[in-house]
Amino acid sequence: MMRRMTLPRPSPSRRAPLIGLTLDHEPGGPGQFSRYPFHALRENYLTAVSDAGGMPVCLGYDCNAEALMARLDGLIVTGGAFDVDPALYGAPAHPMSSPRPARTAAELALLRAALAQGKPVLGICGGMQLLAVEAGGTLIQHLPEDQPGDLQHEQPNPRHEPGHDVEIVPGTKLARIVGAGRMAVNSSHHQAVRDPGAARICARAPDGTIEAIELEGPGFAIGVQWHPEFSLDPGDRRLYAALVETAR
Repeated sequence: MMRRMTLPRPSPSRRAPLIGLTLDHEPGGPGQFSRYPFHALRENYLTAVSDAGGMPVCLGYDCNAEALMARLDGLIVTGGAFDVDPALYGAPAHPMSSPRPARTAAELALLRAALAQGKPVLGICGGMQLLAVEAGGTLIQHLPEDQPGDLQHEQPNPRHEPGHDVEIVPGTKLARIVGAGRMAVNSSHHQAVRDPGAARICARAPDGTIEAIELEGPGFAIGVQWHPEFSLDPGDRRLYAALVETAR
């Protein structure tokens, strides 16, 4: 009688943490990826998680956020060409504001569930802005009008190149993670955090624009205004590595 071979189970400490990533939504149509509604996300969001040792999981909108986050180990609230609804922070809409209510509602539910469950959160660009609003903060709805100057936050050069530097605030979690006082970052936003609420400012652009925030406490809840998935600075990879390690 042949004996069945039992394969050793992988150690839980070696399991790749499941990192959820929020998606954009497009209505579809002729000449697009699909004629029907579809979700979308740039590839480098996923590869940045994989390179850091995590397992990326794409998240749709039609789900129970609490149940989903209970099965995930971390959350990335991604950016996109849209804005957080100003009604969420008690402001009238600027003519240049472009909210996507369905996306924001889904991301807000996932963000709240992740924070309530103590799961690590990384907010990128619009995800940082949503983190600030959830912390009781407010946003600048159109930087060129509110804060005119020489620094272009919608950089004219490609996004895979740096647009400007940011100064990291000493003593912050972000400073400990990236191990530097300055980072070269890309810049693709027309809105920014005006007041971070209960969050702590941990980086600024040369013109004073808030470029990163973090929630106080022992957990990992960090938002950055740039796109670290492009890995333009060594600190970008360290940020993803810290997220995955915390999730592990």
